[in-house]
Amino acid sequence: MASDDVDLDLLGRLCETPGAPGREERIREVVIEEIGGSADEVSVDPLGNVVAVRRGSGGPRVMLAAHMDELGFLVTHVDDNGFIRVVPLGGFDPKTKIAQRVIVHGTRDLLGVMGAKPVHIMSDEERKQLPKPDDHYIDVGLPADEVRDIVRKGDPVTRERTLARLGNLITCKSLDNRAGVYVMIRALRALGDHHCEVVAVATTQEEVGLRGARVAAQRIRPDIGLAIDITLANDGPGAKPHQRVTTLGGGAAIKAYDSGVIVPRAVVDHLERVADAREIPHQLEIMTRGGTDTRELQLAGDGALAGCVSIPTRYVHQVVETCDPGDLEASARLVAAFCETAQDLLR
Repeated sequence: MASDDVDLDLLGRLCETPGAPGREERIREVVIEEIGGSADEVSVDPLGNVVAVRRGSGGPRVMLAAHMDELGFLVTHVDDNGFIRVVPLGGFDPKTKIAQRVIVHGTRDLLGVMGAKPVHIMSDEERKQLPKPDDHYIDVGLPADEVRDIVRKGDPVTRERTLARLGNLITCKSLDNRAGVYVMIRALRALGDHHCEVVAVATTQEEVGLRGARVAAQRIRPDIGLAIDITLANDGPGAKPHQRVTTLGGGAAIKAYDSGVIVPRAVVDHLERVADAREIPHQLEIMTRGGTDTRELQLAGDGALAGCVSIPTRYVHQVVETCDPGDLEASARLVAAFCETAQDLLR
């Protein structure tokens, strides 16, 4: 697979389909449809994780995990003027919530805008402050009685943005972590001869505490685990070399550390050997803040050998997340190669 082999239709469908934490029903249906042809069986567990099993000729059980939820909101109130109040689901930078279009998923979808006080009427002190949660509201352009007929407390809200080419790159909301789900699907489709039982899981509620992965990993009890997620590409103006984490275009990122896991050296070395042998572009990743499903894979059952393949991404947790298609395809190749050789880790 080369960089020009990226399946933009699949990636766009994954990124644009809504799926806030705990409200992943729509994206789950897309994942089931796209992954089903590459699996021997597909099921959904009590937390809503999609579990796709690809049997091999004996060998250890390898669990892949790519979370399918995205940053979102939950409706808490509709006021007498029809404005909607929400609570965030996931780690938002408050500055990025202003002036965005969103979709309120009630009995039918409503396009809304995230409103805020215009700069013209802000005090000097307000201009210096970060927005507070109560400063944000959603305007759907309808009177209160109509809004209340459609929207109730607990309804999810997601951000509205379509996939676009950005020069040689790709940009969209929710590449975190629909890019990881894309890589997992592509890896299963490319998977060749393998001795392991591969259990690929599209996990839920990662953005609010790795909840889906915790349940899935305890049920599956893998011998070996591999998470697939995005990571920071802090490679823009002003970033010093030691602050970059990863670089766009540098290939698949092999995680050595994040705030939730220290990846065993054996797993890091194995991923590097496989990447070198198959001429897959790759780079090492140490992310000092932020965690992934890797932690739950490592702590599953009696403990598992666990690592992570990451997709370098700029502008993480914004609606303009950006990645390199070559890194996506390198990651898919590396995940497939890992599944084909994972039994070597236990020798």
